[in-house]
Amino acid sequence: MAGVLPQSEPLAERALVIAHRGASAWRPEHTLAAYRKAIEDGADVIEPDLVCTRDGVLVARHENEISGTTNVADLPAFADRRTTRVVDGQSLTGWFTEDFTLAELKTLRARERIPALRPHNTAWNDQFEIPTFDEVMALAREMSTQTGRAIGLYPETKHPSYFRGIGLPEEETLLEALAAHWSDAEACGPVFIQSFETANLRALRHQIGAHHPVIRLVQLMGMDAAQSFDWTSQHDSRRYADLMTADGLRTIADYADAIGPDKHALLAHPALIGDAHAAGLLVHPYTFRPENAFLPAALRGPGSDATRHPDGLLAELRGMLEAGIDGLFIDDPALGRRAVEATNRP
Repeated sequence: MAGVLPQSEPLAERALVIAHRGASAWRPEHTLAAYRKAIEDGADVIEPDLVCTRDGVLVARHENEISGTTNVADLPAFADRRTTRVVDGQSLTGWFTEDFTLAELKTLRARERIPALRPHNTAWNDQFEIPTFDEVMALAREMSTQTGRAIGLYPETKHPSYFRGIGLPEEETLLEALAAHWSDAEACGPVFIQSFETANLRALRHQIGAHHPVIRLVQLMGMDAAQSFDWTSQHDSRRYADLMTADGLRTIADYADAIGPDKHALLAHPALIGDAHAAGLLVHPYTFRPENAFLPAALRGPGSDATRHPDGLLAELRGMLEAGIDGLFIDDPALGRRAVEATNRP
């Protein structure tokens, strides 16, 4: 896939292995078990997606609608919490974290989000709690001590405009948590705060300053035609494609330190890595996964969509690393570590 990309001199000395929702190829995502395995498998940083509870606590879930990642639908005590909400312009029906206190969420148990593609992960269903961000930080500190490596964090603020609109601003809570538990620049790993929106990143840059000792900001990007919701809500016609130009990347560099593009966008915009580096931005594409369903057609192996094909993923990663990416979001950090250690950088 990535072998067709032109090479760019990377900004990072070694590419960062970012455990996407933990080792989510091996454990239900966003659980302490998934984060622990990710670190054991060689991840440099662990990535919690963050949403809010009704009492303002940040917890790790892919979305605030949790019927697909927990057992909430099976619990009669919470049947009356099922509702419909409009989140980022989309009508969704289910159970939402903002309708639960932390104590209530702690009675739920996590489940595999994509059981058809990861049936082996269903053996872990209903065994793990929903972790708070504080618990994720505590695990990273504990594992840093155990491994002798400073494990970093890569939190994403999910649906920031939506949560701010209902009186649960995520960014202030996140910065308070980091200040309380992650302020020792010598002992703590790096923190990359990521978002698909732009206004919250600009506000964060103003709050933390231009040269924070630990925190870096990352502008995530969807595919060309997609929009940041803060643009949509303001009737701004810009698309992510506008951010992928040389001018757009220089604009991002005014408030962010890195970009997180969809890996497919790198093929659609072959100059993106080089242009980002020219603007001083690290490039951390998402998401690399070992199952056939997620691999480029030419790199898939025999079997079904759910069949793991590590050699195909390693080949995909090799091409991306040779093209000069500075980090990679991956569901199987052990394979990411193998690829990083085996690839000669330009």
